Amino acid sequence: MGQGRPDIVELRVHGVSGAGPERVLDRAYVQQVAGDRSSGFHRTAPDHPDDRDPDGVTLEAYRWGDLTSGTVARTLSLVFLLPFMLSNLALWMRPVGRRSGPGVTVLCRLLALNLTVLYVLAMTGVALDLFAWRCLGSARCPAAAMAGLDGRTVGQRLAALALLPLAAVALLVLLGARRSSPSGNRLWTIEPLVGRLRAIHVAAALAVLDLVLLAARTHDGRTAWTTVLLAVTGAVLLVCVGLLGAPGLLDRAATARMSGRAAGVARAAAYGLTVATLVTVALDRRGWPSAAGLPGHDRIAATAFLAQMALLVALLALVLWHHRRGDRRSALPHGLGAAVIAAVAVGLAGALSADLVYRAEDLLDGGSTGGPPLGPRWAILAFFLHVLGAVLLCGAMTLLTRRRRWRAAAAIAARDFPAAPPAAAGQLRRVTRAIARARFTEWVGLLAVAYAALAVVGLATSVLGLSGRQPEELARRLLGLPAGFVTVSLAVGSYLVVGVVLVLLLGGLFAYRAAWFRRYVGVLWDLGTFWPRAAHPFAPPSYADRAVPELADRITYLAERHAGVLLAGHSHGSALLALAVLRLPPQVRQRVALLTYGCPMDRLYARLFPAYLNGSVLREVGERVGWRWLNLWRDTDPVGGWVFAAHRPGDPPPTTDDPAGRVDRRLRDPRDVLPPPGARRPPPLRGHQPAESDPEFRAAVRELTGRLRDQGGA
Repeated sequence: MGQGRPDIVELRVHGVSGAGPERVLDRAYVQQVAGDRSSGFHRTAPDHPDDRDPDGVTLEAYRWGDLTSGTVARTLSLVFLLPFMLSNLALWMRPVGRRSGPGVTVLCRLLALNLTVLYVLAMTGVALDLFAWRCLGSARCPAAAMAGLDGRTVGQRLAALALLPLAAVALLVLLGARRSSPSGNRLWTIEPLVGRLRAIHVAAALAVLDLVLLAARTHDGRTAWTTVLLAVTGAVLLVCVGLLGAPGLLDRAATARMSGRAAGVARAAAYGLTVATLVTVALDRRGWPSAAGLPGHDRIAATAFLAQMALLVALLALVLWHHRRGDRRSALPHGLGAAVIAAVAVGLAGALSADLVYRAEDLLDGGSTGGPPLGPRWAILAFFLHVLGAVLLCGAMTLLTRRRRWRAAAAIAARDFPAAPPAAAGQLRRVTRAIARARFTEWVGLLAVAYAALAVVGLATSVLGLSGRQPEELARRLLGLPAGFVTVSLAVGSYLVVGVVLVLLLGGLFAYRAAWFRRYVGVLWDLGTFWPRAAHPFAPPSYADRAVPELADRITYLAERHAGVLLAGHSHGSALLALAVLRLPPQVRQRVALLTYGCPMDRLYARLFPAYLNGSVLREVGERVGWRWLNLWRDTDPVGGWVFAAHRPGDPPPTTDDPAGRVDRRLRDPRDVLPPPGARRPPPLRGHQPAESDPEFRAAVRELTGRLRDQGGA
């Protein structure tokens, strides 16, 4: 290398907090040296004296936060696609094992399709049932003149307003549209699968719309033509379910082309079927059946909901069965995340859909709609009971585990500060409280099991709506509750749904504009959009498809021009770097070392995604870098932790024969419970904050750069 040329580059990658390059590098003046506006690599400006690190390495930062945010429209799309994103995330949480994998994949994909169906039924419930049928069919409808449909036949009203559900489906396709990524260098070779899934979901969505219209038209009798249309509709739906329900049909290379053609044919047939159905309904001059609501709509919605409940219960039973037969020593929720997240997706989608119909009825009512439909009332009541039960469950879990967590935290604090004077009692108690709160993560497994059971029970409440009875009646007969309790619960539940929507909207607006807000909600967006769309094609696209290959290419570029590259990743950035390491060629890996801090890969990711980020994968990462890997963690961190071994004070020293035992290094937090000389306050608690300013971090940098220099003979 040339004279004065730096031999080591320290490449830092931020976590979900989305810190700017100035903060990551702790430099006031930085400039972008590679990448674009969405993501890029930054270094200190060369005309400033602080362009070199005190340890003699060149600092560089990778900023990837705008890949998940960027524009307001893109961020808000995450809010509207949240149930789809969660259903897609559930697939990647499947348990380890060949037996359970195909079954979980099939169930997650069918649940995802059911969410699309539920979305369409909510749109038809508003546009066709409430507006076209109930409101416009009443002389007291306040919106009849504004709609411009005065004097039109029932069929013409239905056909015209069916354009609203069609526009809603088009909006889904638009919001879920894929961003461009480097061609030929993708992390996930899954984009052709997304195209097949998209064709299936579009076909099913249009077929459900056609089914609603045809069910209403044929309620009092069929013609030969409507019978043909119904048969084609059923065939399209059966093809969609069959393509998703056959294990491996969409994924195997041998059947991918055939399944893609079948999905394309189903979508084309759905397009033609929709045009034929709209024309048939609009031109049909026969008399329509007399009914309070759109004939057949409630039955179709009830069937879709029963299928949803059956799929959710089957998924929960499958993952519980696998866990019972699997490794008993593994801590929960290994593999149970699939059922839990699927339950959340189903519950959220049901509540949002029901409240949409409920609120639309309020806007249109004036005695013209006959009151809100029965199904949405039961769904909102179920959501209220679900939220109430979840709050009580979290509160009970917090209280029941408090003593055990506090006892363990007190032991850790006593080991860290054995000679703390009485003046430090208050600070010592704050440290103990922080550790106890951070250890609640260890109880997430039990909370997940309880939540999954609670979700099924809460959603099952809506099944009572199939009885055709009002919630007030059953509450009085079965539970002895006054009718006012149900009325208040429905009102509170409806406002809760509105509150959830507002929180999501505000979160989408401010999560990437305010660092403090993003710290709390950003993990949901960043983790949910990290995985590719293997279950729901309308979920947001994966940013890892660009970030990880981009990192791998940059690491290769730097390694070819320097003696070594030290990869430093905080929080989720450590996961991006770990996957990038797995993509590096052998000659590059020899010049790479890894430093992680606040790392969630074992504490959270290995439990949430046991089939993809497990202990074997982490060991492979260590082997790829020749075990030039150090992981720094704190007991006060509720997210990050150790990767292989805890090594708390008082624990036996790590074994020397296993290199994984020398990876983890614990940072005492805070450094002391007394103010340092000349200061009035003790050092602050760091928790999950980055560690670049810690002396232990700089010591780890010097150790790893020393190993790299010894390895390369620089």
